Amino acid sequence: MTRGIELRKKIGLFGGSFDPIHVGHLIIAEQFREGLALDEVRIVPAKVSPFKTESPPSSDKDRLEMIRLAIGANPHFSVDDSEIRRGGVSYTVDTVRAMQESEPQSDFYLLIGADSLVDLKKWREPSDLLSRVQLVVARRGGMPDPDWTSLMGIATPAQIEAIQRIRLDVPSMEIASRDIQRRVREGRSVRYLVPAAVEAYAKEHKLWLPTFDPKSAT
Repeated sequence: MTRGIELRKKIGLFGGSFDPIHVGHLIIAEQFREGLALDEVRIVPAKVSPFKTESPPSSDKDRLEMIRLAIGANPHFSVDDSEIRRGGVSYTVDTVRAMQESEPQSDFYLLIGADSLVDLKKWREPSDLLSRVQLVVARRGGMPDPDWTSLMGIATPAQIEAIQRIRLDVPSMEIASRDIQRRVREGRSVRYLVPAAVEAYAKEHKLWLPTFDPKSAT
């Protein structure tokens, strides 16, 4: 009797600070899943981004809980806390290596924005990273083509061709986590910018509000 061929699982990785996760993130994650027929999209919050070495305003616990609330019961989305558990500065190549070691029957796809492509050479071991994942570049509607020359020297011609071929076009949405934080500080509404459950959580836990310093009042 011959054994059936085991299909490889297609897993998409979507990293960032997610402070907070907002509807723009979720729309892009869903287009990522649908466009590449992924089995799963893992949202991977960084402990500390190499390009944002200051700590995020919200705690790791709060950011993780807001992601869980945002994705709800979506069977195709999950949150991966490996970078937070590992601690220190978060390097994507370390995350991918660990995932490949524990899940050798899976193929990994890494989503980044077109604006991040310019800095890819500054990432830790970018050539090794690109040999382990299929890079997917998301371009916002109305924006010019990504600068593919940023990949020269860290990717082979065949890799660059594959990356160009599966580019993901996403709608242009002027939503940023830092602007959501600012709106909360100013007492303005964030309704429809974040899922209702995230809005309620932030309000309950008084996230991003100025901290009162008794010394400043004297």
